[in-house]
Amino acid sequence: MRELDELLVRYLENDYPNVSDDDKAAFRAVLELADPELNAYLLQRQMPSSEPIARVINRILRRDHT
Repeated sequence: MRELDELLVRYLENDYPNVSDDDKAAFRAVLELADPELNAYLLQRQMPSSEPIARVINRILRRDHT
């Protein structure tokens, strides 16, 4: 889905350079997720059980600006 790709690119361009190494690792883990799982998280049908991945998903969706 193009819209979801745009969310990931926006995070990569705007937030990724300024986040901690732990959050960079979590973002890389997000990119490794299977498409159905990633789509479920980005479409807010599911929440990740991993706190670091959940934090990155929240930032990608612009619910957490810290």
